[in-house]
Amino acid sequence: MKPTKTTLASLLFLVVCIADIYAILNGNRDIEMIAKPLITTSLVVLYLLSVKKPNFWYVSALFFCFWGDVLLMFPEKFFVLGLASFLFAHILYIVISRKFLQEVPVAKIVTHSIPFLLILAALLYTIYPNLGDLLIPVVIYGIVISVFGVVTLLVYAQEKTTENLWLFLGAFTFIVSDSILALNKFYEASEILGISIMITYILAQYLICRAMIIKTKSA
Repeated sequence: MKPTKTTLASLLFLVVCIADIYAILNGNRDIEMIAKPLITTSLVVLYLLSVKKPNFWYVSALFFCFWGDVLLMFPEKFFVLGLASFLFAHILYIVISRKFLQEVPVAKIVTHSIPFLLILAALLYTIYPNLGDLLIPVVIYGIVISVFGVVTLLVYAQEKTTENLWLFLGAFTFIVSDSILALNKFYEASEILGISIMITYILAQYLICRAMIIKTKSA
C-alpha cells in the first residue's frame, strides 16, 4: 500500500529528530545546524498536510519556534532574541488554547495555577544567583509559559478528551524542557541535561501538533 503524505511527513519528522539527537550526542555541529531548524519545519509540513483549513496562529507559533531554535544555537550572542521568539510562540499558544476554554471560576484558576507557580518558584530560587541582567527576561518568560500550562490544564479539566490531554502534556513537557535548559545554562551544564532538553522539546512540540491537528479538523 502506498504511504500517505501525512505518513511521509511523520517519517520526515522522525528522521530529523533522530538526526538532531545523534548530532548532539556526537558533538556534530554541522548536522545539528541542519537538523534542529527542520524540527519545527517538518511539523509545519505534517500539520498542513493533515488539515484542510490551517489555524493561522498555530502556524505562526511554529514560525517563532523555528527562529527560536535557530537563535538558540548561538546562545552566547542571541540568547535573549531566542528567548523572545519562544515568548511570542507561547503567547500564541495561550491565545489558541484560551479559545478552547469556557468561563472558569477564579478559585479554580488559582488552584490549577499552584503547581506551576511552585515549579517556577523552585526553578528561580535555584538559578537566581547566576541570572544577572537576565533576571527580568527569564522571569517574564517563566510566567508566560506557566500561564500556557495553566490554561491547557483548565482546558483538560473542562473536557477530558484525548486531544486536550495531548495539549496539556505538550505544554507541561515544554515547561520541563525549558526548566532543564535554564538549569543547564544558569546552574550546572551537563551532557545529560543537553540531550534531555531536546528530547523533551521534541516530545512537547509533537504532542501540541497532534492535538492541534484533531482540534483544527473538528473546528
